[in-house]
Formats: sequence, C-alpha cells, structure tokens
Amino acid sequence: MGIRIQSCIELEFDHFRLGLGGEDQGILAAARVGGIHANNTYPAEFIYENLMIEANIIHAAYCSGVDKLFFLGSSCIDPRNSAQPMAEESLLTGELESTNEPYAIAKIACIKLCESYNRQYGYDFRSVMPTNLYGTNDNFHPENSHVIPALMRRFHEAKVENHEKVTVWGSGTPRREFLYVDDMALEKEQLEEVVQPLLSHINVGTGEDCSIKTLAQTIAKVVGFQGEVEFDASKPDGTPRKLLDASRLHALGWKHQYSLEEGLGHTYQWFLAHEQELRSS
Repeated sequence: MGIRIQSCIELEFDHFRLGLGGEDQGILAAARVGGIHANNTYPAEFIYENLMIEANIIHAAYCSGVDKLFFLGSSCIDPRNSAQPMAEESLLTGELESTNEPYAIAKIACIKLCESYNRQYGYDFRSVMPTNLYGTNDNFHPENSHVIPALMRRFHEAKVENHEKVTVWGSGTPRREFLYVDDMALEKEQLEEVVQPLLSHINVGTGEDCSIKTLAQTIAKVVGFQGEVEFDASKPDGTPRKLLDASRLHALGWKHQYSLEEGLGHTYQWFLAHEQELRSS
C-alpha cells in the first residue's frame, strides 16, 4: 500500500539509499498485474494503482537524487493490430487492446514519465519492455493470475482430482510469446549500452511465439494431465498476436537460454514445492 502514497515512497527511497551506501540507481518492477479476467474485472484498480505506483516512484527517485533507474513495463503497450513482430516504433501508432487498455495506458504513461524527467532534469531513467514473463515466485491465484500460472494450477488440480477435462478460455488461436524469468536477468551493461535515455524503450523477448492451444497442451504435458483439453470460444481472446521485435537487444549477443517446455518444467517444480502456501493465498 505504501508505494501508492508519495510520502511513504520518499521515506523508503531515503532508507534504500542509506542501505546501499548512497547508491543512486534502482529498478522499478512494482505493479498491479493480472490476466485477462483480472484486467476485465478490475480496470479502475489497474489504471489507478499503476499510475500511482509509477508516478510516486519516479518522482521520489528524482527528489532523492536517484538519477539512474530502469522501469520494467509490458508488451501490452503496443497497438492491438501492430505489424508482427512489434518494433519499439509501434508505440502510440494505433488502438490498444480493449481488454487491458487501462493497464496499457498506465505503462505507456510511465515510459513518458521517464522520458520527461530525462529531458527536463537530465536524469537517466530507462524503460525496458519484456514480453510475457513467467516462472518461480509467480502469482498462481485461480482467477487473477496470468495465463501460464493460471493454467498450470488448473491442470495440476484437475490431475489430482481426476477430472476428465480442463476448459481453457477463448478459441486457443491467439499467439503469445513467453520468457522464463531467469532469462530476464540481463546484464546492466547490456541495457545501458542499448537503452539511451531519450530513445523511449527497448523490447526484451525470445523472437518465438506459440498459440494458446499449444501452450495449454504443453502445460498439460509438463503437469502430467492425461485428460481432454477443450476451449470455450465464448470467452474473450484478447489481442490476436503479440510477438516483440527484440532485434536491438539480440544484436548485442543476448539470447534466451530456456525453451518454453524447460521453463515450464522449472516453474512446475517450484509450484509443487510451494503448493500448500499457494493454496492459502
């Protein structure tokens, strides 16, 4: 709650700098996040809380003299019908996907906050837009989580309870790109080399995508669910395709290390190890 209140953020930044011996840099990864159900159900919270978090942290960084900051955003900032793969230049060139528009607007606002503080105050706030992240320590809430943790939990529970089938929202045809969270641990020097303060943002992705149908079948395989996987086309699909053009980053030699199935396997093992505490959350 404190990161939504400016005075609390300023105090936290002062403590943060003291704890790091006056280190003047930070990473802004805090956000109110969720899947298509959560975005549809809580649009007010998604735009309000994210705007407050971002504005408070960016301004507190400025007030506290933290002049170098990396903002981790989201690939949902790109227009719904962007050319694929989506380059950084597609920002603000078309209509956003309606199911997550409030969240996307908040993320775009933070990119512009970073640009504006750089331009006016000479700071070094840089924006990094990763594709859909997943992995250990994810949110496995049955209704408000993103697609991978939501499906992983449902397939696991269906296996344990011997259900004959699992129903997945949507037609299964939309295509999505996923990045295992350990692959997001980029070297700071790589980011500094390619993300210049006045160049808006840089994409971080694998350059590979798959259909939601393929994703669901892969998760079922990893979990060991032997039943039927069906799709409810009456539920929203969201954007038809979201594949980032990460050629700027790839040109530096960075490439993801984990395949989708490998990352899902590591994620499922973590889920099993923490299942009891996840059930109570």
